[in-house]
Amino acid sequence: MTVARVWLYAWLLPSLSLAFMRATLTADSVPRSPTRTAMVMQSQKTSAPKRIGLLVEPTPFTHVSGYANRFNEMLKYMAKAGENVEIITVDDTPEAPASKFGYPINTIKGFRFVLYNEIALTFDLKQRTLAVMRRFKPDILHVTSPGFLVFVGVLTARILKVPLVFSYHTHLPVYAKQYFPVPGIDNAAWKILKFVHNRADLNLVTSPQMKEELEANGIERVEVWRKGIDVDVFQPKYKDAETRSMLTDGNPDSPLLLYVGRLGQEKRLKDLREVLRANPTYRLAFVGKGPEREELENYFKGTNTVFTGLLRGEDLSKAFASADVFCMPSDSETLGFVVLESMASGVPVVGAKAGG
Repeated sequence: MTVARVWLYAWLLPSLSLAFMRATLTADSVPRSPTRTAMVMQSQKTSAPKRIGLLVEPTPFTHVSGYANRFNEMLKYMAKAGENVEIITVDDTPEAPASKFGYPINTIKGFRFVLYNEIALTFDLKQRTLAVMRRFKPDILHVTSPGFLVFVGVLTARILKVPLVFSYHTHLPVYAKQYFPVPGIDNAAWKILKFVHNRADLNLVTSPQMKEELEANGIERVEVWRKGIDVDVFQPKYKDAETRSMLTDGNPDSPLLLYVGRLGQEKRLKDLREVLRANPTYRLAFVGKGPEREELENYFKGTNTVFTGLLRGEDLSKAFASADVFCMPSDSETLGFVVLESMASGVPVVGAKAGG
């Protein structure tokens, strides 16, 4: 059996394990309701639904990323608007919260993804999602993608007969090529995405570029979820001499390149070593954590590179504003909030002409 087939079956497994719920993932037996789709589109023009079931995987509450920031900001403003939200996520950390912004968080058991140990995922084989949502009686179900909860979301929405919205945050075909470098893996990823996303009443993406790419690959009912950042947190006033000295390893007068984000293979951070080789006076700072940190530290050994680890709050704001150029070599971004945060901090960006 090929690696691609193993990966494909891993994605299809939840539909088999949940088959006894008297629902399937075939289009003929669970047709998408035009009425539900109309409800979703109408809600964009009038008032939003008042009871929202949110299935989010991985957790945005202890996992640090732009994706996490988006959901925390969304929940903050939904609380201000008086919306009623019930949250389901997977989290195996001691810091997993029981609530956020006054909304209850139902944390279900899962597993660490073998290829990316930083995140926890779940099949929800005990059907806790369905039990919680039956009690909550949502007007609409919002599920993050990709992940294994998308299968649970499809079934739950069909059983409860409520509109289903997917939001797409990680560009699966590009990640698949990075972690499974076998012929045809990206095509398999697109087939899975089309299979799942065409069962939603609305698919939200984070940029016009992602909308074009998903539609070109046969995914229907795609709209852009408009982006935004907190300009009180990211702005030039946070430029700080002490922070710059730390990021340049005591050489604040040298040109400073900055990367903020996950330290993972898919970010193509090793490409930046050639920039340092060609420009010996440049300094480079990596802010963040991830599974490739140790490998990157070895790869950049002997270069003018600093690894700060994770920074939060004002320390992060100062790091953004104290650089000369922000570097984004990744070609797998669905949006890349850090690019916007750098620009808001008054620092120009050099990035790959790819992704969102």
